[in-house]
Amino acid sequence: MLAQLYIKNIAVIQEAAIEFGPAFNVFTGETGAGKTMLISAINGVLGERLSKDIIRTGEEKAYISALFSHIPPAARLQIEEKGYDLPEGELLISRELGARNSCKINGRPATLQILKEIASLLIDIHGQKDSHRLLDPAYHMEYIDSFGGLEEPLSAYQEQYRRTVELRKKLAGLSKNDREKQQRLDLLNYQIQEIQSARLEPGEEEELLALREKIRNSERIVKLAAASKQLVDGGEDLDGISAMAASLGDNLNALAAFLPELKEAAEQVTEFSYLIGDIGSQVSRYLEDMDFDPGALEAAEDRLDTIRTLKRKYGATVEEVLAHLEQCRSQLEDLSFSQEKIQALQEQLSLEIPKLQQLADQLTAQRHKAAREFLSQVKRELEFLNMPSVKLTVSAGRGECRSNGQDELEFLLSTNAGEPPKPLAKTASGGELSRVMLAIKNVLAEKDQVGTAIFDEVDTGVSGKAAQKIGQKLREVSKNRQVICVTHLAPVAAFANTHLYIHKEVEEGRTFTRVDLLEPAQRAKEIARIVSGDNITDTARKNAEEMILLASGVDNGK
Repeated sequence: MLAQLYIKNIAVIQEAAIEFGPAFNVFTGETGAGKTMLISAINGVLGERLSKDIIRTGEEKAYISALFSHIPPAARLQIEEKGYDLPEGELLISRELGARNSCKINGRPATLQILKEIASLLIDIHGQKDSHRLLDPAYHMEYIDSFGGLEEPLSAYQEQYRRTVELRKKLAGLSKNDREKQQRLDLLNYQIQEIQSARLEPGEEEELLALREKIRNSERIVKLAAASKQLVDGGEDLDGISAMAASLGDNLNALAAFLPELKEAAEQVTEFSYLIGDIGSQVSRYLEDMDFDPGALEAAEDRLDTIRTLKRKYGATVEEVLAHLEQCRSQLEDLSFSQEKIQALQEQLSLEIPKLQQLADQLTAQRHKAAREFLSQVKRELEFLNMPSVKLTVSAGRGECRSNGQDELEFLLSTNAGEPPKPLAKTASGGELSRVMLAIKNVLAEKDQVGTAIFDEVDTGVSGKAAQKIGQKLREVSKNRQVICVTHLAPVAAFANTHLYIHKEVEEGRTFTRVDLLEPAQRAKEIARIVSGDNITDTARKNAEEMILLASGVDNGK
């Protein structure tokens, strides 16, 4: 249960430490005293996002903490599994807002998501938004699923639904418009044919570029080669380098007989003469091969143009063009075999759809069974809450399979004898809607283990005997869990075990909100104020005391 709520610098609340009792707690006070801020603070400490605008004017930061005790075993186990120890069975959640926001659980840092997960195990808050949800049929099925404990069959259906949807997506992707598919096939075939017909070879472009340079410079190459050959071989009037080197070698060899130190030089010159001879032979062979075909340059240019065209379309290099060719072949193969894949997916889908339908049918049957019991229990609650002629049924239809099944369920209500049940949005008043919501929450409360239930103005639009019945029902619920309620109605407040009074005070030009725990005499005064305003007469006080006495007698069977 929520044992203590501490608030500092939240709107008009400068500082408040609120102690809660274990059973039925009520907040009362004048409009604008800060009851809404208390609920916002509780929501904030439980993980809801808070704006920094909520920080009290003139302060740099705000602080909220909630201390929980007597935590239910199931919730305690899940909290410990998340890594948080519970010394002495207590849990302290705190949030600080300011230049740097922080969240902590028992002093350890935590995220808002962790706070939300843990909060859902500790507190269930029922506010006006829950009543508004009742007007939306989309939420009605959730209540039935929760009551029936249908999480497992719903999960099984949703898993099969995801599997079926995924198969349909794959099938749709392969079964695209035939025209689009044919266009893709034509394009791939064209690209493959264009690249294949070129018969590209890696490194071919570099060889062609080099050949083109030779052909373009062939005249200069021949002149240089001829001059080089003449230098090596010599002419009619002049010996060439080869002959002179040979003569020099002969002379040095002859000298080496007299001057042994010249033997090495003679050998080097001899080797040089051989090298020059080889160079001359190479130049000669090149000159013999320099007879280029007149069309060779044009052929090289044409081939390079072909390569440039393919590169412009398919890649920066010949290698990239060839890689694109392989990709096209692969895609063509996929498309060529897509019909076989389509057939395989269709066969698989034909097996999965009956499974989905079977799970949907089972879920529908379980929902209808749960709905009958759920509506029966809610009707009993409503009869107790001063709606004796109430009729509550469900409109049940089926549509296409969706993520939550095929069912289309909507609650129908009639509060007057002889009137047919109609959708809640068309027939329920604000007070009736509040009681329907309270009845639903009470029925669902038996299915969960949450230790604290907070009702924020659940008595909106209710008065008289109906208000008394709501108070009595909340007191009854508080026997099994802690109940905290914000109310404007005296009959509801009279049933409280713990009564907290919220009021404003002005000191030195600043407004402060105080939260006081009322003693029995103070309770009577506050309940009298709720009934008759600030002019509290002795009669009003006595009526309030009698109201409290009658409410306490409910526990004793009076």
